[in-house]
Order: sequence, then C-alpha cells, then structure tokens
Amino acid sequence: MGLFKKDKFSHGASAVVTGAGSGIGRAFALEIAARGGQVVCSDINLDSAQETVDMIKATGAKAFAVACDVSSADQVQKLAESAAELLGAPVDLLINNAGIGIGGRFSETSLEDWKWAMGINLWGVIHGCHAFVPAMKASGRGAIINVASAAAFTSAPEMSTYNVTKSGVLTLTETLSGELKKDGIRLSALCPTLVPTNIIKSGKLPGKYQKLADHMLTNYSFVTAKSVAALTLDRLDRGKLYTMPQPDAKLLWLIKRTLPATYTKLFGLSYRFVGGAR
Repeated sequence: MGLFKKDKFSHGASAVVTGAGSGIGRAFALEIAARGGQVVCSDINLDSAQETVDMIKATGAKAFAVACDVSSADQVQKLAESAAELLGAPVDLLINNAGIGIGGRFSETSLEDWKWAMGINLWGVIHGCHAFVPAMKASGRGAIINVASAAAFTSAPEMSTYNVTKSGVLTLTETLSGELKKDGIRLSALCPTLVPTNIIKSGKLPGKYQKLADHMLTNYSFVTAKSVAALTLDRLDRGKLYTMPQPDAKLLWLIKRTLPATYTKLFGLSYRFVGGAR
C-alpha cells in the first residue's frame, strides 16, 4: 500500500485525454506533457485537438491528435487501441474529461436532451473506463481521473440532467477506486464548481444561466483550468480520491455529507423564493 501511494502517475505518463481541444482537457494535456509525459489528445473536434497537440509539440514534447465521439463505445475502443500504438507504450493515465453543460427545468427538458447529455457526460466516462481498464489490469498499473463536478452532490434545482450525469461519474469513480485497487489502478474524481472553459457556450443552457455563469466567472472565479489540472494531478499522485479546487465546493460537500436533510430543505426553500416562482 505504501508503494502504491508514492507512485507518481502524473510524471512521465503515457496518457490519453478526452475533450482535450479546450478548457480543462487542454490544460491536463499541457500539464502532463510538462511533467515529461506523452499525450494522445482526443476531441470530437479534430482541429481543436490538433491545436492542443501543436502547443505541446512546441515545447518539445510528444503528442497526437485523434478524433473521438465519447458517446460511441466503438469509437472509444478504437481510441484505446490506436493510443497504445501511437504512444508505443501501454496507456497508464486516462483523463475522462469530455463533457457538456445542460440546464433547465425537468419538465422542460426533452428526452432527446437527456439522452444526448447522458451519452457524453456519463456514458463517455463509462466507455473510457471500459475500454482502457483491461490493458491497465494486464500491466498491473494505471490511473484514471474522471472529471465530475460539484453538481454531482449539490443537486441544484433546474439542473437535473447535468446533476444526474455527474453524480453517476462520481459514483462510478468511487466504486472503481475500491474495485481496481488490487490491480494497481488508481482512481480520482475532479469536482469543481465554475472554471473558465467553453462548456457553458458549447452546452445547452437557458440564457439566464449563461448570463449568471458569465457573471460568476468574471467576478468570482479564483481558479484557472491550468491550476485545476495541476492540483488534480498532484492529488492523484498523493492517492487522493477527490479534488475540489474551490472553497465553495468544499463547503457544500461538507454540509451535504454532514447535514443532508437540512441541506436539501434549505436548497428547496431558497429555490422557492428566489428562482421557482415564475
């Protein structure tokens, strides 16, 4: 167990990052390269992935761009197979980062939007773990960071679809952490609140949410994608299961776990008087 905790998975890694074309995914790819690793940068937008690769290559590190829609199990399986060939080594670090933002009242969210969000945010992570874990088990070593969200436990009203997908990611990470430890595979979940990325613009959020998020990011965001990626990798190396980079995420996590009924009641009351009556 001691050796397991001291293993520096983030240094000299042969890594795959999904959603690497921008935001936290790009930050992860750049940080892994800065730590002496080589990276397969995957994104549904190949041009964006190539931009990240070009940035990495400019530093003298090794990187490859691969187009992949994580909602497709076949595409993720092909990503796993091609990544090992491109890197010339077993993939020992997987960052399941690809995701989209979606909000709105439950009664106004279509089943098509539910399926779209579940396919990327939750099934994308399931596909990633399913495709990459067998080779990690065979080599007896590996690490997976799943990008969840503070939404996984805050359960804010009018965010049901996003909340459900991210809580699934968190639960999967916790489950696999125990299940795969004997195989030398480490799991970690990233649960941030707002981080300056493109997820708000590229997702399906009502105008009021976009304006609120823009305001919060402009005035109250004290982290960057780069700092979040670096912190998460550092905590992975220290064997930490959770990373909550902002104080508000840590506070809400504490309240929800220690006073769950009170938390839910207060959230419901605040929504009733602030956002629900319209």
